[in-house]
Amino acid sequence: MNAAPTALTAPAAGSASAAPGADSSPRRIAERTKAFVQEHVFPVEREIIVDGRPMDDALRVRLQEEARQAGVFGPLSPVAYGGLGLDTRALAHVLEAAGASLIGPIAVNASAPDDGNIHLLAHLATAEQARRYLEPLARGEVRSSLAVSEPSPGAGSDLTMLRTTAEKAPGGWKINGVKHFVTGADGAAFSICMAATAGGGATIFLVDQDNPGLTVGRRMPTLDHSAPGGHCEVTFDDCFVPDDAVLGEVGKGFEQIQARLAPSRIMFSMSWLGVAIRAHEMAAARIVGREAFGAAVAGHGMAQAHVADNEIDIAAARALVHSTAAVIDERGALSGAARHASAITKTFVSEAVWRVLDRVVQLYGGLGVCEDELVARFLVEARGFRIYEGPSEVLRWSIARRVLRAYR
Repeated sequence: MNAAPTALTAPAAGSASAAPGADSSPRRIAERTKAFVQEHVFPVEREIIVDGRPMDDALRVRLQEEARQAGVFGPLSPVAYGGLGLDTRALAHVLEAAGASLIGPIAVNASAPDDGNIHLLAHLATAEQARRYLEPLARGEVRSSLAVSEPSPGAGSDLTMLRTTAEKAPGGWKINGVKHFVTGADGAAFSICMAATAGGGATIFLVDQDNPGLTVGRRMPTLDHSAPGGHCEVTFDDCFVPDDAVLGEVGKGFEQIQARLAPSRIMFSMSWLGVAIRAHEMAAARIVGREAFGAAVAGHGMAQAHVADNEIDIAAARALVHSTAAVIDERGALSGAARHASAITKTFVSEAVWRVLDRVVQLYGGLGVCEDELVARFLVEARGFRIYEGPSEVLRWSIARRVLRAYR
């Protein structure tokens, strides 16, 4: 594969109105996606990111319909469900383009938690579950949530600490427990819930959001505001689900949830890389046109060092994203190689994105810390990336454990 262009020398985007079937190459779809985001998403992002307008379903549906018209809807959704059905290597190009805006992945139906849930359902769902849950989710007709994390002393990064339980009942199961950081729960059509079951294992369940035993509580006041449905507290109180609500196999949840981890981590990395690249370009344009101490800011060595370091971080992050995408496509998302590579990539990219955005704020000067500037909000929203889908510390531990296993 040829080296991707650097952030500041990327080719200009083509028209987003090009016929969807005109050129299905990943580069061309990425160009159409970039043009779509510039034309349809940039005009509304300030309302969401800066002004605090909720990212509601009416806006999501409107943007996704515009994405369909532009031929860029559903990059990870199966073609049978109206998506583009791209493999992970192609997604690396397209989600970087969509990620130029924090709400770009939402507009093309490739944002968390739906992105990982689409992968999980595609891997585990029965034909009937695919009809009821995967198809409408992939088409963008509904949103979903993932109910795994729990308040202390329940499960966080360590899923074996699950306190939510599911007990067998006639014709089904009763789920009891409390979850938090359930992204997208407010307004979701269904939740994918993990609960401890007899024998020390865990089981994954599909729970319709109108189930009387499921209660969506408050939206947690997190630093990031752009996720539709927020990050919520959810309670399961004698929540009865039928036997056909089991996703995958009973007692195999710990192993089966891995089907979404590597794809979700790498897609997070793709989208956030897009944010970093856009901020980097914004800063470069700003310092070229602003003077200080008798010269353009861009002419000062300290500013140039920040620009160079950003280019280095972006190039390294992009290389890791593309190499890991190839591992997932060639070895499978459940392979040890994919899990190892995705952990490395997510750790590096999350920290590289933070470094890039921090330097951008520094280059902006005083305005960089004003929350009515997009770059300030980018930095704040990015902080959670180093925690969501696995904190850097936990991923480092898992990386080292795999390496050292061969020497024990």
